[in-house]
Amino acid sequence: MKLHTLFAAAGLVTMLSACAPSIRGTIQLVDANNKPIPVAVASPEGAVVNMINTSAAVEEASYSVTTAADGKFESAKDVIKKGKYQVEITHLGFQTETRTVEVTTFSNPKVDVSLRKIHEGRRKSIRGSRSDEDKIVNPGEVNIQPPSM
Repeated sequence: MKLHTLFAAAGLVTMLSACAPSIRGTIQLVDANNKPIPVAVASPEGAVVNMINTSAAVEEASYSVTTAADGKFESAKDVIKKGKYQVEITHLGFQTETRTVEVTTFSNPKVDVSLRKIHEGRRKSIRGSRSDEDKIVNPGEVNIQPPSM
């Protein structure tokens, strides 16, 4: 009888740990027109996903993961606690996206986002002459000399 109870308890613990809350999702990279960017051009791998619990103590409030090559991510099951989370996804060269999700005891919120490519600015070269250096004035700089005695 004790062995049967032990197996039942072990099964219950395993089942409950499998139901532990997590946050998961997928990111997709898109251009300025919201058209998907092929993986050969830009990979979603390495995007940073910050999960900030806005209803927890500071030491328990933050957790981060990076995305896989297919753009998928999932938090470890033992770090996500109940509460409201701000999920912030960043990737170099793309706009940051933030979503808010509610995590309950048996929930696994899914966060699917598209990160839009940032328009790259162009650099303009400005040419000047040596005499232009005398014309530059920095109004924020003030030089105060003590009075001479």
